Amino acid sequence: MTAPETGTHAGTETDEQFRTRLRDFLAEQHPGRRPKDPGERLAWQKKWLATLYDAGYAGPGWPREYGGMALSFARQVIYQEEYARARVPGPLGTGLGIAAPTLLQYGDTEQKERFLRPMLRGDMVWAQGYSEPEAGSDLPALRTTARREGAEYVVNGQKVWNSSADIADILFTLVRTGPPDSRQDGISYLLIDAHAPGVTVRPLRDLTGDAHFCEIFLDDVRVPVAHRVGPENGGWPLVRTSLGHERAAGAMNQAALYRRVLDELIELARERGALDDPLVRDRLADFEIRATIMRLTGMRTIADILAKGEPGPASSTSRLFIVAFEQELHEFALELLGPYGILGRRDPHAVQRGRWVWGFLRTRASTIGAGTAEIQRNTIAEQVLGLPRDPAMPTTGRAR
Repeated sequence: MTAPETGTHAGTETDEQFRTRLRDFLAEQHPGRRPKDPGERLAWQKKWLATLYDAGYAGPGWPREYGGMALSFARQVIYQEEYARARVPGPLGTGLGIAAPTLLQYGDTEQKERFLRPMLRGDMVWAQGYSEPEAGSDLPALRTTARREGAEYVVNGQKVWNSSADIADILFTLVRTGPPDSRQDGISYLLIDAHAPGVTVRPLRDLTGDAHFCEIFLDDVRVPVAHRVGPENGGWPLVRTSLGHERAAGAMNQAALYRRVLDELIELARERGALDDPLVRDRLADFEIRATIMRLTGMRTIADILAKGEPGPASSTSRLFIVAFEQELHEFALELLGPYGILGRRDPHAVQRGRWVWGFLRTRASTIGAGTAEIQRNTIAEQVLGLPRDPAMPTTGRAR
């Protein structure tokens, strides 16, 4: 394996040489086809993340002291482009893009040393525990409680819409440590062992027939105070950091991913004999323009993080743009398929094994996850454009 940017030749290597080296590494170490069995697939992904980490190709934007590559802006862009092009497994859980930036900014030395490297290597999978049945977009209304008993908290409550919680080792969770009516002023940020007594995780099946989300029940779960990130009742600033990075994390890699998906959509139109239709060409040209905008927006987001440490409220712009794009792209794919657009993945007559139908069903939830599209528009209006705040929202705290 060739050495990453931290090697002896890093100072003389050009961006294009770095691209070639990274591309060669991803091709040489490609883990092969994705296993169908869930257990085998999890092991396959973990092995790949360990391969990246051990060779020094993990964490393009992470500090070197925690196993990252500390790449420059230009090379982070190259990394995301080549990673998407190589079609290798992505990260496990939601820790790398959300919890890690929060830990890097607010965690103490012991927490960083204990959690960051195992997270990056894939040895420890993380899942988010924010939303609740009665507190989704209005996170300050959460009701999961954490009662202090000496050196521990006793946590009780329920979380919902938790991606990857069924394979998680750590739940980065928001709990109420203040009075019931304290809203954002009584929230703390806890790291909960997903295997601890009292933690129950139940998968939730979605439109695709798969279980991408879970609900979590917490019954008298004991959590060391040492696993609280930031001060007690001071978790709200951490929430804003986490959500900002959640909305920004997908900007660049989603841009690279959908560049490839758009190429496949164009090929689908060619296979269906639709490229001579001027209306089809017009739609594809529109998608092409938007894919370019997505890439440039992702680059701007990375630049903002490098300059300011946080993506800021503008991350809602890229998030809203991406979810609308991916929904419309899959809707158009089904238009191209015609009657075949009603055939699922298990139907032997499905086009391309039903991948476009599956994508259409999966992206129905895109405008809900990571903050609803309505919440994103409120954030953009108030915090980016400076418009008056929405009078329908609570007067204390900020909605998700």
